[in-house]
Amino acid sequence: MTAFDRMQRTHWAGQAEAYERSFVQLCAHPAAALLDAARVRAGTRVLDVGTGPGTVAGLACAREARVMAVDAEFSMLGLARRRVPQAGLCHAVLPELPFPDDHFDAVVANFVLNHVGDPAVSVAELRRIVRPGGRIAATVWPSPRPPLQRLWEQVFDAAGVRRPADEPAVPPERDFAHTAEGFCELLRSASLTDVRCETIAWVHQTDPEDWWYGTASGIGRLGRVMAAQPPEVVEQIRQHYDRLTTIHLTDGGVLALPTAALLASGRVP
Repeated sequence: MTAFDRMQRTHWAGQAEAYERSFVQLCAHPAAALLDAARVRAGTRVLDVGTGPGTVAGLACAREARVMAVDAEFSMLGLARRRVPQAGLCHAVLPELPFPDDHFDAVVANFVLNHVGDPAVSVAELRRIVRPGGRIAATVWPSPRPPLQRLWEQVFDAAGVRRPADEPAVPPERDFAHTAEGFCELLRSASLTDVRCETIAWVHQTDPEDWWYGTASGIGRLGRVMAAQPPEVVEQIRQHYDRLTTIHLTDGGVLALPTAALLASGRVP
């Protein structure tokens, strides 16, 4: 486990409730396309890695697949058990999954590879547990970041908030380009074939109070930064947040911002 992995485990501890209120609908958007890319249907033995609140696992169960789901965070597993009681659930942390070789027909990982310290090793582990002819599908946030993801950077810049320079990160030699080609190369590095990547774009709509709540609760890189600020700086951040979100509000007061995700998939030969 790398320093980045350890930071991620500490950061997400106990965050299921905050995630459910703020980010769950955003991350749910590509779920159906993710299952399509992995060709999950009735009878498919599928593993949902990093299930979070169980969104993808629940959709797979609705397709009558045989669903197993894992997560590294216990509070997420508790939430998933309540939301998707029909799925098998257990605690597991990439890149070590407690399943034998060639065990599943498909594996899906929704925005999980953003949170691992060695993406190539993690993809190799996903490949290990999928039978020949099975498929792997995963999503990540793209680079350059879409408007939704840039909003908080703009808020912090306007408030003059300095980001720490020493926060653990994925070492450059272990990271991959968060572009369609970079994501494809990551999957090809695990000897997957029929590799493809698409960009899924949509306008995410949410209550501006819920979007504030996620970062104010410490979720995400900038959430960690906000958690370290004194109350007077948090108040300045809130003022700039209210100002910069105003132009993105619908007539009904809903925050509407364009965003996108990369969805890549491949076949185990």
